[in-house]
Amino acid sequence: MAEVRRPPRPTARREGPPAPAVPQRPRSGAVATGSRPTSGSVRVEAESEEVARPWRREPARARATRPAEAPDRASQGRVGGALRRGAARGTSAASDQLGNVTHRLQTRLKERAAAQRRLSALVWARRAGYVAIAALLGWVVLASPVLALDPTQVEVTGYGTVVDAEDVAAVVATHEGQSLATLASSGLADELREVPGVRDATVERVWPRGLVIELTSREPVAAVPNEDGGFDLLDAEATRVGRSKKTPENLPVVEVPVGEENQRILDAVLAVMNEMPVKLRDRVRDVSATTEDTVTFVLRNGPEVKWGSAEDSPLKAKVLEVLLASEEAKGAVEIDVSAPTLPTVSDA
Repeated sequence: MAEVRRPPRPTARREGPPAPAVPQRPRSGAVATGSRPTSGSVRVEAESEEVARPWRREPARARATRPAEAPDRASQGRVGGALRRGAARGTSAASDQLGNVTHRLQTRLKERAAAQRRLSALVWARRAGYVAIAALLGWVVLASPVLALDPTQVEVTGYGTVVDAEDVAAVVATHEGQSLATLASSGLADELREVPGVRDATVERVWPRGLVIELTSREPVAAVPNEDGGFDLLDAEATRVGRSKKTPENLPVVEVPVGEENQRILDAVLAVMNEMPVKLRDRVRDVSATTEDTVTFVLRNGPEVKWGSAEDSPLKAKVLEVLLASEEAKGAVEIDVSAPTLPTVSDA
């Protein structure tokens, strides 16, 4: 293989751009610089400097190309600055916008808080008004004289013949000044039932300060002699409703042995008196009985009547009224209606 000769390197660099190198065709058997040799034992060298120069990176050419790159960097700097300034302006605008939003939000929150305070104040004022109204109504109902009971505006009926009006007035007076709203009508009625001679009582409010009281009195149907020499007045239930020192004019005097063992006899006599019509009972003078089935009484200006037991008392009363109105009873001394379907009249 022929050896490629390299020309000597010039000592000085020529001014100006280098002349373009004219590539030379290698001789036969030679390999151009920059090509990979075909054999590891072959040394490849360039024929000349002009052939090797394109394959080297010369500093001068690199420096010559740098000014061309400078405008790109400057433009990049200007673009980067513009971007930074734009970003700064965007950040400032976003900050201003965020500040405005924050200010509006704070203003809105303040307005909402003020509205909430006004609403709370209104609610509490309304509640305070309700409390004041309730307190006023409570005072009017419970403590004011508007609904206070006035005894002069209380009307009482049903005294009968034995109930004392002063006793009833004393019971009503204990509730004077009490509000009708708190007055228990049932409690007052119970108090009136404790008055002697009162069997039952009803109480009705009359607003704003009055009452209507209706009494059911215990009317005496007989008088029973007592140990003091007077008479106890008894009603149909054998309840003592009064006393009398003298013999009652319109009541029959019952002659019955005193004692608990004779209580049934007394009950039978009082039952007979209670079943009689009022006109017939007013004519009875004396009543006596030794057993429950031997009730006997004497009529004023009339005969003695044997009544028997308290059974069929309404029928016996009708039969006796018929017989007293007949001609047969005008001179009669005794009339027996103990068997009302077979009455008998006895003359003197």
